[in-house]
Amino acid sequence: MAPPRHRRPGYSRKAQMGLFASYVVAVVGAVIALLLVLLSRFDPSAFQALRQGAAEIFAPVARGSGNVTGSVGSMDDNVTAYLRAGSQNLELRRALDKARSELLEARALRQENRELKALLKIGEDNSEAVAVTRLLGSTGSSARRYATLDAGRNRGIESGMPLRAPEGLIGRVLDVGPSVSRVLLLSDVATVVPVRRSRDGLPALASGRGDGNLDIRALNVGINDFERGDIFVTSGTGGLYQPNIPVAIIVATQSDGAIARPLAHPARVSAVLVERAFRDSADVKALPPAEGEQPRDN
Repeated sequence: MAPPRHRRPGYSRKAQMGLFASYVVAVVGAVIALLLVLLSRFDPSAFQALRQGAAEIFAPVARGSGNVTGSVGSMDDNVTAYLRAGSQNLELRRALDKARSELLEARALRQENRELKALLKIGEDNSEAVAVTRLLGSTGSSARRYATLDAGRNRGIESGMPLRAPEGLIGRVLDVGPSVSRVLLLSDVATVVPVRRSRDGLPALASGRGDGNLDIRALNVGINDFERGDIFVTSGTGGLYQPNIPVAIIVATQSDGAIARPLAHPARVSAVLVERAFRDSADVKALPPAEGEQPRDN
Protein backbone atom coordinates (compact mmCIF):
# COMPACT_ATOMS: atom_id res chain seq x y z
CA MET A 1 0.00 0.00 0.00
CA ALA A 2 1.45 3.34 -1.05
CA PRO A 3 2.01 5.95 1.68
CA PRO A 4 -0.45 8.82 1.67
CA ARG A 5 0.65 11.89 -0.27
CA HIS A 6 -0.08 14.35 2.53
CA ARG A 7 1.54 13.36 5.82
CA ARG A 8 1.68 15.59 8.87
CA PRO A 9 5.13 16.96 9.81
CA GLY A 10 4.83 15.42 13.26
CA TYR A 11 4.00 11.97 12.01
CA SER A 12 7.61 10.80 12.48
CA ARG A 13 8.02 9.14 15.86
CA LYS A 14 11.57 10.44 16.21
CA ALA A 15 10.44 14.00 15.57
CA GLN A 16 7.61 13.58 18.03
CA MET A 17 9.97 12.33 20.73
CA GLY A 18 12.31 15.28 20.16
CA LEU A 19 9.43 17.74 20.37
CA PHE A 20 8.14 16.07 23.54
CA ALA A 21 11.61 16.15 25.13
CA SER A 22 11.98 19.85 24.41
CA TYR A 23 8.61 20.49 26.03
CA VAL A 24 9.63 18.48 29.07
CA VAL A 25 12.94 20.35 29.37
CA ALA A 26 11.17 23.70 29.05
CA VAL A 27 8.59 22.78 31.69
CA VAL A 28 11.23 21.39 34.06
CA GLY A 29 13.37 24.49 33.57
CA ALA A 30 10.40 26.74 34.26
CA VAL A 31 9.50 24.77 37.39
CA ILE A 32 13.11 24.88 38.66
CA ALA A 33 13.30 28.60 37.98
CA LEU A 34 10.02 29.15 39.81
CA LEU A 35 11.22 27.07 42.76
CA LEU A 36 14.49 29.02 42.89
CA VAL A 37 12.60 32.32 42.87
CA LEU A 38 10.31 31.14 45.66
CA LEU A 39 13.25 29.74 47.62
CA SER A 40 15.22 32.97 47.35
CA ARG A 41 12.17 34.91 48.52
CA PHE A 42 10.97 32.77 51.41
CA ASP A 43 14.24 31.07 52.52
CA PRO A 44 17.26 33.18 51.57
CA SER A 45 19.70 31.11 53.66
CA ALA A 46 18.77 27.89 51.86
CA PHE A 47 19.02 29.68 48.51
CA GLN A 48 22.47 30.99 49.51
CA ALA A 49 23.63 27.48 50.38
CA LEU A 50 22.25 26.17 47.10
CA ARG A 51 23.99 28.92 45.14
CA GLN A 52 27.27 28.21 46.95
CA GLY A 53 26.98 24.52 46.11
CA ALA A 54 26.33 25.34 42.47
CA ALA A 55 29.37 27.61 42.47
CA GLU A 56 31.50 24.78 43.88
CA ILE A 57 30.20 22.39 41.24
CA PHE A 58 30.90 24.74 38.34
CA ALA A 59 34.20 26.09 39.73
CA PRO A 60 36.37 23.63 37.72
CA VAL A 61 34.60 24.70 34.54
CA ALA A 62 35.19 28.36 35.41
CA ARG A 63 38.84 27.64 36.15
CA GLY A 64 39.25 25.85 32.84
CA SER A 65 37.62 28.64 30.89
CA GLY A 66 39.76 31.17 32.78
CA ASN A 67 42.92 29.25 31.90
CA VAL A 68 41.87 29.12 28.27
CA THR A 69 41.15 32.84 28.29
CA GLY A 70 44.49 33.55 29.98
CA SER A 71 46.33 31.36 27.49
CA VAL A 72 44.66 33.12 24.59
CA GLY A 73 45.48 36.50 26.13
CA SER A 74 49.08 35.44 26.78
CA MET A 75 49.38 34.20 23.21
CA ASP A 76 48.08 37.52 21.97
CA ASP A 77 50.61 39.33 24.16
CA ASN A 78 53.40 37.10 22.86
CA VAL A 79 52.42 37.75 19.25
CA THR A 80 52.25 41.48 19.93
CA ALA A 81 55.63 41.39 21.67
CA TYR A 82 57.12 39.42 18.77
CA LEU A 83 55.84 41.91 16.22
CA ARG A 84 57.05 44.80 18.34
CA ALA A 85 60.45 43.13 18.75
CA GLY A 86 60.67 42.69 14.98
CA SER A 87 60.01 46.38 14.38
CA GLN A 88 62.47 47.31 17.13
CA ASN A 89 65.10 45.02 15.60
CA LEU A 90 64.57 46.71 12.24
CA GLU A 91 64.97 50.13 13.84
CA LEU A 92 68.08 48.98 15.71
CA ARG A 93 69.53 47.53 12.50
CA ARG A 94 68.95 50.82 10.70
CA ALA A 95 70.51 52.73 13.57
CA LEU A 96 73.49 50.34 13.53
CA ASP A 97 73.95 50.77 9.78
CA LYS A 98 73.82 54.54 10.20
CA ALA A 99 76.32 54.42 13.06
CA ARG A 100 78.62 52.16 11.03
CA SER A 101 78.44 54.55 8.08
CA GLU A 102 79.21 57.51 10.33
CA LEU A 103 82.11 55.58 11.88
CA LEU A 104 83.60 54.79 8.47
CA GLU A 105 83.17 58.41 7.44
CA ALA A 106 84.88 59.56 10.64
CA ARG A 107 87.76 57.15 10.05
CA ALA A 108 88.14 58.39 6.49
CA LEU A 109 88.18 61.99 7.74
CA ARG A 110 90.80 61.15 10.37
CA GLN A 111 92.94 59.42 7.75
CA GLU A 112 92.57 62.40 5.43
CA ASN A 113 93.49 64.78 8.25
CA ARG A 114 96.59 62.72 9.03
CA GLU A 115 97.64 62.81 5.37
CA LEU A 116 97.03 66.55 5.15
CA LYS A 117 99.03 67.18 8.31
CA ALA A 118 101.87 65.02 7.01
CA LEU A 119 101.87 66.82 3.67
CA LEU A 120 101.72 70.23 5.34
CA LYS A 121 104.68 69.25 7.49
CA ILE A 122 106.58 68.14 4.39
CA GLY A 123 105.60 71.38 2.67
CA GLU A 124 106.84 73.48 5.59
CA ASP A 125 110.29 71.94 5.28
CA ASN A 126 110.26 72.06 1.47
CA SER A 127 110.85 75.34 -0.30
CA GLU A 128 109.87 73.72 -3.60
CA ALA A 129 106.29 72.98 -2.51
CA VAL A 130 103.65 74.52 -4.76
CA ALA A 131 100.25 73.28 -3.57
CA VAL A 132 98.50 70.65 -1.48
CA THR A 133 95.48 69.34 -3.35
CA ARG A 134 93.50 66.21 -4.20
CA LEU A 135 93.41 63.51 -6.83
CA LEU A 136 89.92 63.41 -8.31
CA GLY A 137 90.31 60.02 -9.97
CA SER A 138 92.73 57.66 -11.66
CA THR A 139 92.71 54.98 -14.36
CA GLY A 140 93.46 51.42 -13.37
CA SER A 141 92.43 49.13 -16.22
CA SER A 142 94.90 49.93 -19.02
CA ALA A 143 98.64 50.21 -19.60
CA ARG A 144 98.34 54.00 -19.59
CA ARG A 145 97.96 55.22 -16.04
CA TYR A 146 96.64 58.74 -15.60
CA ALA A 147 94.99 60.69 -12.80
CA THR A 148 93.12 63.97 -12.55
CA LEU A 149 94.48 66.63 -10.20
CA ASP A 150 92.13 69.12 -8.57
CA ALA A 151 94.37 72.07 -9.39
CA GLY A 152 95.59 73.83 -12.50
CA ARG A 153 97.03 77.15 -13.53
CA ASN A 154 94.85 78.75 -10.85
CA ARG A 155 97.13 77.13 -8.23
CA GLY A 156 100.42 77.68 -10.04
CA ILE A 157 100.64 74.15 -11.42
CA GLU A 158 102.96 73.63 -14.40
CA SER A 159 103.67 70.71 -16.69
CA GLY A 160 106.40 68.39 -15.38
CA MET A 161 105.91 69.11 -11.69
CA PRO A 162 106.22 65.97 -9.55
CA LEU A 163 103.52 64.83 -7.13
CA ARG A 164 104.01 63.01 -3.88
CA ALA A 165 101.96 61.70 -0.98
CA PRO A 166 103.18 61.11 2.59
CA GLU A 167 103.93 57.49 1.59
CA GLY A 168 105.94 58.35 -1.50
CA LEU A 169 106.05 59.45 -5.14
CA ILE A 170 102.83 59.52 -7.20
CA GLY A 171 103.92 60.77 -10.62
CA ARG A 172 104.24 64.05 -12.51
CA VAL A 173 101.96 66.61 -14.11
CA LEU A 174 101.40 65.95 -17.80
CA ASP A 175 98.87 68.56 -18.97
CA VAL A 176 97.65 71.67 -17.16
CA GLY A 177 94.21 73.25 -17.45
CA PRO A 178 92.62 76.29 -15.81
CA SER A 179 91.49 74.40 -12.69
CA VAL A 180 92.42 70.73 -13.22
CA SER A 181 95.49 68.91 -14.51
CA ARG A 182 96.29 65.49 -15.93
CA VAL A 183 98.89 63.45 -14.08
CA LEU A 184 101.14 60.71 -15.47
CA LEU A 185 101.25 58.08 -12.71
CA LEU A 186 104.37 56.29 -11.59
CA SER A 187 103.17 52.92 -12.93
CA ASP A 188 102.53 54.19 -16.49
CA VAL A 189 104.66 52.52 -19.19
CA ALA A 190 106.09 55.93 -20.19
CA THR A 191 107.41 56.70 -16.70
CA VAL A 192 111.12 56.31 -15.92
CA VAL A 193 112.51 57.46 -12.56
CA PRO A 194 116.18 57.37 -11.48
CA VAL A 195 116.28 55.71 -8.06
CA ARG A 196 118.73 54.30 -5.56
CA ARG A 197 118.45 51.56 -2.99
CA SER A 198 117.99 53.10 0.43
CA ARG A 199 120.29 50.73 2.34
CA ASP A 200 123.41 51.10 0.19
CA GLY A 201 122.72 53.70 -2.51
CA LEU A 202 122.80 51.22 -5.44
CA PRO A 203 121.67 53.25 -8.50
CA ALA A 204 118.86 51.89 -10.64
CA LEU A 205 116.00 52.87 -12.90
CA ALA A 206 112.32 52.36 -12.03
CA SER A 207 109.97 52.13 -15.01
CA GLY A 208 106.23 51.60 -15.10
CA ARG A 209 104.85 48.22 -16.16
CA GLY A 210 101.30 49.43 -16.86
CA ASP A 211 99.81 46.97 -14.36
CA GLY A 212 100.26 48.99 -11.19
CA ASN A 213 103.82 47.78 -10.53
CA LEU A 214 107.34 48.88 -11.52
CA ASP A 215 110.38 47.26 -13.10
CA ILE A 216 113.65 47.90 -11.29
CA ARG A 217 116.86 47.65 -13.35
CA ALA A 218 120.34 48.28 -11.98
CA LEU A 219 122.42 50.84 -13.87
CA ASN A 220 125.56 48.76 -13.42
CA VAL A 221 125.45 45.84 -15.84
CA GLY A 222 125.86 42.47 -14.19
CA ILE A 223 124.67 43.57 -10.76
CA ASN A 224 121.44 41.89 -9.73
CA ASP A 225 121.49 41.36 -5.98
CA PHE A 226 117.99 42.69 -5.40
CA GLU A 227 116.07 41.20 -2.50
CA ARG A 228 112.43 41.24 -1.53
CA GLY A 229 111.76 44.12 0.80
CA ASP A 230 114.40 46.41 -0.69
CA ILE A 231 113.16 50.00 -0.69
CA PHE A 232 114.09 52.47 -3.41
CA VAL A 233 114.00 56.26 -3.23
CA THR A 234 114.56 58.95 -5.84
CA SER A 235 118.21 59.73 -6.49
CA GLY A 236 117.74 63.22 -7.94
CA THR A 237 119.84 62.29 -10.97
CA GLY A 238 118.66 63.98 -14.16
CA GLY A 239 116.50 66.49 -12.34
CA LEU A 240 112.69 66.60 -12.11
CA TYR A 241 112.32 64.51 -8.92
CA GLN A 242 113.87 65.67 -5.67
CA PRO A 243 116.17 63.12 -4.03
CA ASN A 244 115.14 60.79 -1.20
CA ILE A 245 111.42 60.58 -2.03
CA PRO A 246 110.21 57.00 -1.30
CA VAL A 247 109.29 55.24 -4.54
CA ALA A 248 108.75 51.49 -4.30
CA ILE A 249 109.46 48.24 -2.48
CA ILE A 250 110.56 45.04 -4.22
CA VAL A 251 107.98 42.26 -4.14
CA ALA A 252 109.62 39.78 -6.57
CA THR A 253 113.05 39.24 -8.12
CA GLN A 254 113.86 38.34 -11.71
CA SER A 255 116.97 37.26 -13.59
CA ASP A 256 117.52 40.74 -14.99
CA GLY A 257 116.02 42.89 -12.26
CA ALA A 258 113.05 42.99 -9.92
CA ILE A 259 109.37 43.87 -9.70
CA ALA A 260 108.42 46.53 -7.18
CA ARG A 261 105.17 47.91 -5.79
CA PRO A 262 104.77 51.69 -5.47
CA LEU A 263 104.67 52.77 -1.85
CA ALA A 264 101.99 55.38 -2.59
CA HIS A 265 98.88 53.98 -4.28
CA PRO A 266 96.80 56.63 -6.10
CA ALA A 267 93.52 54.89 -5.26
CA ARG A 268 94.25 55.12 -1.53
CA VAL A 269 95.61 58.66 -1.52
CA SER A 270 93.26 61.52 -0.72
CA ALA A 271 95.74 64.41 -0.79
CA VAL A 272 98.99 65.08 -2.64
CA LEU A 273 101.76 67.66 -2.59
CA VAL A 274 102.81 69.27 -5.87
CA GLU A 275 106.46 70.34 -6.01
CA ARG A 276 108.56 72.34 -8.44
CA ALA A 277 110.71 70.31 -10.78
CA PHE A 278 114.07 69.58 -9.18
CA ARG A 279 117.33 70.83 -10.70
CA ASP A 280 120.58 69.37 -9.43
CA SER A 281 123.69 71.47 -8.99
CA ALA A 282 125.19 70.20 -12.25
CA ASP A 283 122.09 71.43 -14.11
CA VAL A 284 121.73 68.02 -15.67
CA LYS A 285 119.31 67.85 -18.54
CA ALA A 286 115.90 66.70 -17.36
CA LEU A 287 114.28 63.48 -18.45
CA PRO A 288 112.61 63.61 -21.88
CA PRO A 289 108.88 64.29 -21.78
CA ALA A 290 106.54 61.33 -21.77
CA GLU A 291 104.34 60.59 -24.75
CA GLY A 292 101.68 63.29 -24.99
CA GLU A 293 103.54 65.74 -22.72
CA GLN A 294 104.49 69.16 -24.06
CA PRO A 295 108.18 70.14 -23.63
CA ARG A 296 108.82 72.55 -20.77
CA ASP A 297 110.70 75.81 -21.15
CA ASN A 298 113.97 75.79 -19.22
